[in-house]
Amino acid sequence: MTSQPSNKLSVKEKIGYGLGDTASNFVFHIVNAFLITYFTDVMGLDPLAVGTLYLVARIWDAISDPLMGGLADRTKTRFGRYRPYLLWIAIPYGLIGYLTFLGPDLDPTGKLIFAYVTYIALMTVYTAINVPYSAMMGTITSDPEERTSLSKFRFAGAFSAQVIIGLALFPMLYKFGGRDNPDAWRVAMGVFAAMATVLFLYTFATTRERITPPKEERSHFGKDVAFLAQNRPLVVMLVVAFITLTFSGLRWGITYPYLKYIANYSSDTYMLGLDRISIFYSTAPIALLIGILMTQPLKKRFGKRNALIGMTMLNAFSVIAFYFVPASNFEAVFWLNIFSAFVAGPMPVLVWAIYTDVVDYGEWKFGRRITALTFSIAMFVQKVGLAVGGSMVGILLAYYGYVANEVQSETSANGILLMFSVFPGVLTILSGVALFWYPLTDKQVDEIAEELEARRQAS
Repeated sequence: MTSQPSNKLSVKEKIGYGLGDTASNFVFHIVNAFLITYFTDVMGLDPLAVGTLYLVARIWDAISDPLMGGLADRTKTRFGRYRPYLLWIAIPYGLIGYLTFLGPDLDPTGKLIFAYVTYIALMTVYTAINVPYSAMMGTITSDPEERTSLSKFRFAGAFSAQVIIGLALFPMLYKFGGRDNPDAWRVAMGVFAAMATVLFLYTFATTRERITPPKEERSHFGKDVAFLAQNRPLVVMLVVAFITLTFSGLRWGITYPYLKYIANYSSDTYMLGLDRISIFYSTAPIALLIGILMTQPLKKRFGKRNALIGMTMLNAFSVIAFYFVPASNFEAVFWLNIFSAFVAGPMPVLVWAIYTDVVDYGEWKFGRRITALTFSIAMFVQKVGLAVGGSMVGILLAYYGYVANEVQSETSANGILLMFSVFPGVLTILSGVALFWYPLTDKQVDEIAEELEARRQAS
């Protein structure tokens, strides 16, 4: 089967696809940003036990990605290969996301077992819906420019979810009992999980797959993995992904403890009816959204690779700068966070556009279009990074002597500050250095896309 000409996508379809990442983040961003502290401060679990839980659950999550990718690549329905999973998994994703924050009144062992079961289940359904969703970027259109545009809409959707979470989550928690009250988390998570389900169904309804493998192309999981191992651009991006997501897991997990215990931001209203924590969480995604607007100019001026290197380095040094800014100076922390988020805005857009480029490169080089498995392996590596970074939060908190809901010792406070600034900043520098080994230029990518389109038209 050959692909149909893709040309330009409608704005409606781009918005529909982007809202899929809004749906994903209504659960996943809350998990990444708050679940560790929810487990320690709300459920009363030991930080070291939480770090171990996080590592085990995330490693399973990572292992399931290639399995899901192989399954999705072999799925054939009238809705396409990847799109039907949005229909099938939308409700389980929302339901299990809600259950993860149910906070039942059990003994410590029961709470830990419940946390293991729900968190691992959540990571499983996240994989089942997000691997196919990500792979759709490679089947909705073959046009490199349109794929970059689609990537922008995707991350605009993701960052919009983060804005909404930042604006609404803590006011909801305060309204229903407070930020350390399990009932409040239960209500808030019910709202966000329901919205996630509805939006995933909307994404299913408004998108369409257009690029399919040729008829004679037979899928073989082992051979596909071997081809991917020989795809040098992909291997480089996997190294970058691991380092970057280790940074993300560490920094997302430690941000709330930094704001709560180091900056000592209370629930008191600061401006516009919002407290400082809500302002911090809601304005950074707005800066990310504005940063996305810089993607196309940066791409045209420097190319995707060089633009990504530059933004990565700027982001790294802005993160390290938090170590030298007094946490009590909210205005300084606020503006530094805005700058850091702004320069980070183009980064995920460029990264996911590059992943579609390496899929094209693999098809051009080896004669096999391995879309979902490529994206699932990328997500596998990212989730291993998240597992390492997230588990580091619990392990290092225990190492530095963290005590939940108490004034932190000098050692614990300095450890939290290092985990928020210097440690993730150094990881980001390493990520930028690794990008120097990425070999494809935008000119080569365009030439590959043109040759592949000619092959499809001739087949």
